[in-house]
Amino acid sequence: MTPATRYTEMIREFFRLESAGGLLLVAASVLAVAMANSPLGSFYQAFLDTRLEVRVGALEIAKPLLLWINDGLMAVFFFLVGLEIKREFLEGELSSPARIALPGIGAIGGMAVPALIYVALNWESSENLNGWAIPAATDIAFALAVLSLLGDRIRTSLKALLLAIAIFDDLGAIIIIALFYTQELSVGALFGAAVPLVALVVVNRLGVQRLAPYVLLGIVLWVLVLKSGVHATLAGVATALAIPLTPKGDGRASLLKHAEHALHPWVAFAILPLFAFANAGVSFAGIGLASLAEPVKLGISLGLFVGKQVGVFGTMWLGIVAGFATMPRATSWMQLYGVALLTGIGFTMSLFIGSLAFEHSAFDAPIRLGVIVGSLASALMGYTVLRLVTEPGAGEGPGL
Repeated sequence: MTPATRYTEMIREFFRLESAGGLLLVAASVLAVAMANSPLGSFYQAFLDTRLEVRVGALEIAKPLLLWINDGLMAVFFFLVGLEIKREFLEGELSSPARIALPGIGAIGGMAVPALIYVALNWESSENLNGWAIPAATDIAFALAVLSLLGDRIRTSLKALLLAIAIFDDLGAIIIIALFYTQELSVGALFGAAVPLVALVVVNRLGVQRLAPYVLLGIVLWVLVLKSGVHATLAGVATALAIPLTPKGDGRASLLKHAEHALHPWVAFAILPLFAFANAGVSFAGIGLASLAEPVKLGISLGLFVGKQVGVFGTMWLGIVAGFATMPRATSWMQLYGVALLTGIGFTMSLFIGSLAFEHSAFDAPIRLGVIVGSLASALMGYTVLRLVTEPGAGEGPGL
């Protein structure tokens, strides 16, 4: 095997790893922080401020590159999230009441307790309170990357539980964005958005098994939702829910599974790392240890690190003890606690909600620093706990 062939095979093997997307997220984030705190900081900011315009007749969309990433590319990410949610609820890990109970109550506690901690620490400032939902989210790519580093120590049941909790978190985040982070509404654009939305339903009911009509209608829906004041990423979710899950007549995989499979590498290896690079670049100039105690930073970091583990593990424990849910097979309480710790890795979703919660640039550094500290502490402690309470080869047994 030649060196070039060996190098190519190494690259292919890396992208086959379950943890590869999470590792790229980490690399992109480290690069962003390094650039923001180097002589290249001004170039980094200028790159994000680059203004891009798209104009068709009287219709114009003009935004800095940062918002094209957060409003445009993240709509593609939410499209993938929508596909995953639909599949999991119709035929996956969340397709029966017995499987929904444990991750469902865990996710509810994992959203409520972090929000309460943030609110308690920022109660005196009405402006700060806008960020109450920032620590309520879980970054599934980052969390699964940490879990996969433990290799065959982790049972399929624990991975499935973490994935299910994160899916409920994503669903909660979608609802939160729709209800609480919507700008001033444009009624005309909102009514206009109903046209492609109805068209998506019609195309679905007609059994169309080609992706192009859904994508074209989804783009029109995205533009109108963007102009309406409702956050544009919700158009991605709405489009995904219209994609049919029923298998094609020729025996091939359904359109939904085909789209999910094709889109996942682009999201994991391009969109999310680019989002992390654009949003994680916090400058440490003028930041000391005392600044970590500022209410917004402290609310986010404690919400993620303390609130998530208390909320997720506490509600799961209550649910199992009360008989509303069942303990995953061959799983200990400490393993459940380790999974609860990993849900405190908010990162991508927390940064995204933070960009919606505060428009003033003065909040950029507190949000980013709070998310990084809380997510990093959750990742390190979650990995440590699971490393201590699992044995090599334990993950080879049956799953759920």
